[in-house]
Amino acid sequence: MSDDERETKPFKFVTAGFDARFPNQNQTKHCWQNYVDYHKCVNAKGEDFMPCKQFYYAYRSLCPNAWLDKWDTQRENGNFPARLDA
Repeated sequence: MSDDERETKPFKFVTAGFDARFPNQNQTKHCWQNYVDYHKCVNAKGEDFMPCKQFYYAYRSLCPNAWLDKWDTQRENGNFPARLDA
C-alpha cells in the first residue's frame, strides 16, 4: 500500500482545559489534583459516573506515566499520601 492509498481516520485530541486554580506554566499541582479528584469521584460515585471522566482525561494528559505508576502502586499498597475516601 502506497502513501497515497493510506486511509486516515479522524482523531480527537483530549487535553486538560484551563483551570484558574493553576494559572502558571508548571502544571504539577494541576496533575496531582486531577489524579486525586478522579479517584475520590470513582470511590464516591463509581467508574460508570461520566463526570469523573473529566478528571481522568485531565490527569492522563498532564501527568507523566512514571508518576502515575508510582501513585497507583502507592494506592495498592495503602500508603498513598492523600485521603481518597472523603
